[in-house]
Amino acid sequence: MKHESHHPPAVPSIHGFSPGFAALGLEASLLTTLDTLGYEEPTPIQRESIPPLLAGRDLLGQAATGTGKTAAFALPLLQRIAQGVKHRPAGLILVPTRELAIQVGEAVQRYGKELRLSVLAVYGGQAIGPQLHALKRGVDVVVATPGRALDHLRRHTLQLKHLQIVVLDEADEMLDMGFAEDLEAILDQTPKERQTALFSATMPPRIASIAHRHLKNPIEIKIAKEPIKAGAAPRVQQTAYAVLRPHKVAALVRVLDMAAPKSALVFCRTRLEVDELTAGLNTRGYRAEAIHGGMSQGQRDRVMQAFRSGQTELLVATDVAARGLDIPSVSHVVNFDLPSAPEVYVHRIGRTGRAGREGAAITIVEPREQRLLRNIEQLTKAHIVVTPVPTVADLRAKRLERTKASIQAVLAEGDLDQFMAVVTSLAGQGDPVAVAAAAVKLAHRAQGGEREEPDIPAIPSRPQEPTRMGRRPPWETGGPARGAKLGEGQRRVFDRPGRPGRPANVARVYIGAGRAAGIRPGDLVGAIANEARVNAGVIGGIDVQDRFSLVEVPEDLARGIIEALGRTRIKGQKVPVRLFRD
Repeated sequence: MKHESHHPPAVPSIHGFSPGFAALGLEASLLTTLDTLGYEEPTPIQRESIPPLLAGRDLLGQAATGTGKTAAFALPLLQRIAQGVKHRPAGLILVPTRELAIQVGEAVQRYGKELRLSVLAVYGGQAIGPQLHALKRGVDVVVATPGRALDHLRRHTLQLKHLQIVVLDEADEMLDMGFAEDLEAILDQTPKERQTALFSATMPPRIASIAHRHLKNPIEIKIAKEPIKAGAAPRVQQTAYAVLRPHKVAALVRVLDMAAPKSALVFCRTRLEVDELTAGLNTRGYRAEAIHGGMSQGQRDRVMQAFRSGQTELLVATDVAARGLDIPSVSHVVNFDLPSAPEVYVHRIGRTGRAGREGAAITIVEPREQRLLRNIEQLTKAHIVVTPVPTVADLRAKRLERTKASIQAVLAEGDLDQFMAVVTSLAGQGDPVAVAAAAVKLAHRAQGGEREEPDIPAIPSRPQEPTRMGRRPPWETGGPARGAKLGEGQRRVFDRPGRPGRPANVARVYIGAGRAAGIRPGDLVGAIANEARVNAGVIGGIDVQDRFSLVEVPEDLARGIIEALGRTRIKGQKVPVRLFRD
């Protein structure tokens, strides 16, 4: 049974509670909690999911992050557990990251406050002692990352024989992070008569395979994108600034100086880039904080508190770290690095322009990446303006404009009597206009308006057309955009050694997995950048075949890349990695 939902009509109010939620079959205690939390109307995924889950049906739901999935599964899970036989734990929710485990655990705790059900978040990077004590005492709902859940199962400190409900949240992300085997091992230890709900932003064949094995005649729900009416599209202005790689940080600072964001989320590809960029922004006078998987939970909590309270202007993050965070709507989303997949770009910019507010998406793009922008435009059906980085003259004009606005605001406030005597005295000694100009100069200087700025060389906004043999080699133009989807039968083409134009210091790395294993160029770029701590910009051509892949990398980095990839999983599997020789 399959549903594809937009917005159903509103339902009349029932017993004074939220009309939408009351009509879904939720009991009074949950409705009271939702009313206290300020929930007004259920989202489409909540309207479609809650009734069948309350009825005990298995469910396969496709909806993106930020659509209200947590309440969609948590509310019926809590109600069914409260009404059922009291064995512990009765509910298990599996999520990909520790951030999401904490967020979902806190949400379930809030929703179940009136029902007096206990919830425990279990994840890696946390002392295991308190988890052991809590599990020994008994908890009703466990929210866990797959690795830590499996660890407790092996220790026999987590028992799943009485589970009533299992939820797999962000299932595609769990598979991409290599948790496929862990999920199978966990599900194999749960009762066959359990109720199962699986939520995923995408539905690749691997997700369908898991659903077929572990879900019983599930209700299928896909939350379709609503038709965009005139004037109804999210008000996100999308702009890309073209710049050469050595000038990216300077360009970002220039753009931020022009935009003056109140709160911005800045995305980088790797942890190293997050740390380096955060340090660079702070040395230039911004209040920036980093968040990524290499930080302790205490550090993350402090960073998020500072960002939510406005003490921090800029939050610099990796995609994985940001995905599970409860981040309020921000004024600007900045792509310091373009993501390898257009869908990730769409998810990033969804953090701004919410609830009818205006938002801005800014991308710092290298010339070779501009083809990927075209792919993103095709997916979003929105134009991304590619423009040169603002000049020093542009920035100085903007700073003067802000100084003028500040003075106008002070004039509007009034209460200037104590300063009038000074002005009158100075005006008696010279030109009143010159006196005012001197005051403006002081105010301008105090706001940093006279700070020296580096020159950032302008570049063409679009790459030159291919020349030799109809194609430029990847080290000249960057080749097809990383992560861009290739047409049927297409692949990335390498020049053979010795051909004109190919550097002699380029090595090819053989990776023993290809299209048959679901490998895409973006997966390989991400694995090399994250695991080998290599800047993605140095990666050359990528050739993905059915059973293997070849990646061009600088020769002096090849050995380290091979060792790093040999220690990790790509698309959830260990694969052979070696130097490729013709």
